[in-house]
Amino acid sequence: MAGTISRGIKAPIVREGDDIVKIVADSVLAAAEQDGFQLQERDVIAVTEAVVARAAGNYAKTEDIAADVKAKLGGETVGVVFPILSRNRFAICLRGIAKGAKKVVLMLSYPSDEVGNHLFDMDLLDESGVNPYTDVLSLEDYRKAFGYIKHPFTGVDYVEYYKGLIEEEGAEAEIVFANHAEAIVKYTKNVLCCDIHSRERSRRRILAKGGETVLTLADILNAPVNGSGYNAEYGLLGSNKATEGTVKLFPNNAQEVAENIQKEILARTGVKVEAMIYGDGAFKDPVGKIWELADPVVGAGYTDGLIGLPNELKLKYLADNDFANLSGEALADAIKAAIKEKEGDLKGNMASEGTTPRRLTDLIGSLCDLTSGSGDKGTPIVLVQNYFNNFAN
Repeated sequence: MAGTISRGIKAPIVREGDDIVKIVADSVLAAAEQDGFQLQERDVIAVTEAVVARAAGNYAKTEDIAADVKAKLGGETVGVVFPILSRNRFAICLRGIAKGAKKVVLMLSYPSDEVGNHLFDMDLLDESGVNPYTDVLSLEDYRKAFGYIKHPFTGVDYVEYYKGLIEEEGAEAEIVFANHAEAIVKYTKNVLCCDIHSRERSRRRILAKGGETVLTLADILNAPVNGSGYNAEYGLLGSNKATEGTVKLFPNNAQEVAENIQKEILARTGVKVEAMIYGDGAFKDPVGKIWELADPVVGAGYTDGLIGLPNELKLKYLADNDFANLSGEALADAIKAAIKEKEGDLKGNMASEGTTPRRLTDLIGSLCDLTSGSGDKGTPIVLVQNYFNNFAN
């Protein structure tokens, strides 16, 4: 009778140099023995990107960030456009950027960043008379209109916090506020686009308006600097604070680890599971209005069986429309038959209306991120069972 089961699996504290594949396999099989469940074909073993990167030692120092920024952006005035407001995700990166420049022009979007962290409440914007689509504000303009507001969850005034970080690293700080990326060219033509999911659009707009050297966070630490960690595809995107002077980067071996977990479980049990390395899930907090999507992707690496989108019929649509005259066992049999006979691609079929049109890796990764949490649960591994089962089987 059980449908999808998402089970957090406890694991040892992972340290640099640990065999993450063996730890994952050992932990899942120990949990199966202790809790009395069995692995089945197409179960999904998911591992948070944090422990994969930690095991691989994928770290960098602020000095490494500074060296890369200076080499690529000239070391003079650097525009830092649309960073997210996060002590964990961006503050240490900003330290490194400031170390590699004489002046930082920090351009913040308002009233919130890309992932929903608010500088101030939207109602305050409505009352201010400021037009967020056109108006570029200096720090003086911003303070006059909105004052000194601390984030309700963190208690931090991110404007003052980021300004202080830049100055602590010896760079001059100028803070401006705008919602069109190309506004930065008035201040400097050497720009680092720090937004995550809209970075390429920001880069295009800045280049079109006269930007010269315009990079994204994916271009910083996309190769080792002085032996540092790196990520060839995402650079600093997806990084997290490790210490006050180091960041842990998004794993650069996620695909390899996912495939090796599948091979290890198959060798030890004879069962072919799917495996994935996951980052932030893609969901929104309705109260804090924060999108839990600070990583560049949800699925950092995954086996072939997780490629694609769901292809599902909406049971309540069938019950209310196609089989409205049936009930009980006859209704159940009719729905099961419809599921077994469904087309290979239901796109455009009204009977699939309302099913979630998201990639499997995004759906499963979000489920896993909610299961493991980000605190002290101690379950960096999540086993998802029965995900590919349906009402007909």
